[in-house]
Amino acid sequence: QVQLVQSGGGLVQPGGSLTLSCAASGFRFNVYYMAWVRQAPGKGLEWISEISQSGTGTYYADSVKGRFTISRDNAKNTVYLQMSSLKPEDTALYYCARSDIPMSRGDNLSKYPNRGQGTQVTVSS
Repeated sequence: QVQLVQSGGGLVQPGGSLTLSCAASGFRFNVYYMAWVRQAPGKGLEWISEISQSGTGTYYADSVKGRFTISRDNAKNTVYLQMSSLKPEDTALYYCARSDIPMSRGDNLSKYPNRGQGTQVTVSS
């Protein structure tokens, strides 16, 4: 079955950096786009980044463009999200997800049924 296991996350000071990882299994990883989405307390789901099957295409929400970098290693079936210049408003529960409909930029978790367990990122001094 599809499994996406996330690691990374935690507490970081404003301006700091953090990298999230997501190890996939149970499906042909290299034929799917992969996405990162997040949900802040009391807010809706926000699509933040997506990467094409080969990794040559990367896409970002305006809120994270220039600060976050998505990448993937198809040999390791893993997708990454490098986050830098973190701000308090980046505080959220972050999910990696298999993008079954590429670039759909879903606005709720039901649009991403194949997703990781979620990782909390808290940006605070």
